[in-house]
Amino acid sequence: MIILLTDFGPGEYVGVMKGVILNLDRQAIIVDLCHDVSPQNIIEAAWILKNNYRYFSAGAVFCCVVDPGVGAQRKALAVKTDTYYFVAPDNGLLWETLKKQRIVEIRQLFIPPEASNTFHGRDVFAVAAAKINQGCFDDLGEIIVEIERLELHQHEREGLVVRIDRFGNIITNLRSQGKSRYSVEIDGKKYQMEYYPNYSAAQDDELFLIEGSHNTLEISLKNGSANKKLNLKTGIKIEIL
Repeated sequence: MIILLTDFGPGEYVGVMKGVILNLDRQAIIVDLCHDVSPQNIIEAAWILKNNYRYFSAGAVFCCVVDPGVGAQRKALAVKTDTYYFVAPDNGLLWETLKKQRIVEIRQLFIPPEASNTFHGRDVFAVAAAKINQGCFDDLGEIIVEIERLELHQHEREGLVVRIDRFGNIITNLRSQGKSRYSVEIDGKKYQMEYYPNYSAAQDDELFLIEGSHNTLEISLKNGSANKKLNLKTGIKIEIL
């Protein structure tokens, strides 16, 4: 099974990657995890992968392409853990996920000279994912040890905005403290927000906190977009007390 995670959106790029995979492995099962990662947003992609990889069966191959450094000097990786395989650019996208597993081996993927400088998803990562799915991990490239690290900052009650979903919910990496009301500080501005167990408990046009599906706090607006009110970006520090 090959799982795709990209920032490619609804255009033809995902379909082309699937075509490459199926040309090399006609029996491959391909699953779309997410293709609406904000463009070049490595933090968001890292958060999505970290929280969702465990829902797939052992042996799955995650092909992750959020790659603002495509065509430059960054390495391309294939990683084998005790449970899964991952291919991705070496830009920190994998780090939060790999911290939770035992790494068996890391290989630096060979980038052929004819590879496009703008589409390694097609020419490098899709090819590698198909080969891994066929049991050929050891043929992929030279073994390396060090990879780029991207820590999703969290210290006591200070964390990050890690994703803004299509509904405008502002997702953080901070856990609930079991309170009914919180003080929220974002970019020097302070807000008082109620905590509700579900959306229907909130008042119309009220910013509030709710625990999302990954058990962290989210800022929401009933029947509306919280981010249209706050205009935040992924990576902004947030403190919830």
